[in-house]
Amino acid sequence: MKYSISYIISTRNRLSFLKITLGQLISELQEDEEVVVVDSNSTDGAKEYLENLYNDNKIHQFISESDRNQAHGWNKAMLMAKGEIIKKVIDDDLICLSAVRLCKDFMFNNPEIDICISNDMSVTLGNKVEDIGFHSRLNQFKDWKAGKSKSFSFGDVHMLIRKTSLPYIGLYDTSFTMMDWEYSLRISYLRANIAYYTGFNALSISHGASISSNTSQKKLKLESKRACPMYEYAGDASQISFWSKIKIFIGKYILFRFKKNKTIVSEEILSIQDINNFYGNYQNFLIEYNKDNVNIFSFEKSQLNIS
Repeated sequence: MKYSISYIISTRNRLSFLKITLGQLISELQEDEEVVVVDSNSTDGAKEYLENLYNDNKIHQFISESDRNQAHGWNKAMLMAKGEIIKKVIDDDLICLSAVRLCKDFMFNNPEIDICISNDMSVTLGNKVEDIGFHSRLNQFKDWKAGKSKSFSFGDVHMLIRKTSLPYIGLYDTSFTMMDWEYSLRISYLRANIAYYTGFNALSISHGASISSNTSQKKLKLESKRACPMYEYAGDASQISFWSKIKIFIGKYILFRFKKNKTIVSEEILSIQDINNFYGNYQNFLIEYNKDNVNIFSFEKSQLNIS
């Protein structure tokens, strides 16, 4: 079977979030699309849940084994993907499938494109839809296209990758915790052909159990010292992506506030029903916002990097 797109997920102990994300994805999946899930030996029931989905032919590929870190898991998923386009789906975030498919179709119509990214929405779990934030890297993208900067940063939650481009841009660097930040700098520094969609194909959701929330400032500074000179990244008021900073701040606040509980997961702050309700509201807002606004693709064929 030839797939147009592979939705890849790397996960560990996120069963309540996984049920929401996969439930939406599976219910709207098309025949030429596949779902690939890499589980890092979950102990919260996620492994068994995924095994059942795989046995019922609801997901196409599935493995459960130990990962050395998150980049290791995501690299496995990318290598397993059979689709011409790869879309990373973070297990606790939301995607707008109609917007993702627009990006996929644009890439098919323009086979020179290596990567397609979009604007990003963000919210802290438990906040209302009125609190959803809007983030754009369009100006940074335009400066990069114009040659004003050697590289720029963007989040991978809204990124689509052409699989045949992997031999050029590579996989995630397993030595970085902020792997999406390093990956975006590398991709842009290599002058990969990037298209920018001004709509929102993803919504980032922050909570106290995310990996970003548990990353020390010391580690981030060390990673910044390594990557910035390598990719000639001068920064644009942030050495890591703006949303990553927000996620880290919020996560550390939640961890501080609830540290007496020792184990911090969102279910301890919100009920499962509350989480489902919030995710449903966020999903509806994301879909309707894209419907109500005119979005365009920014991509100049005259500036392609083709050897």
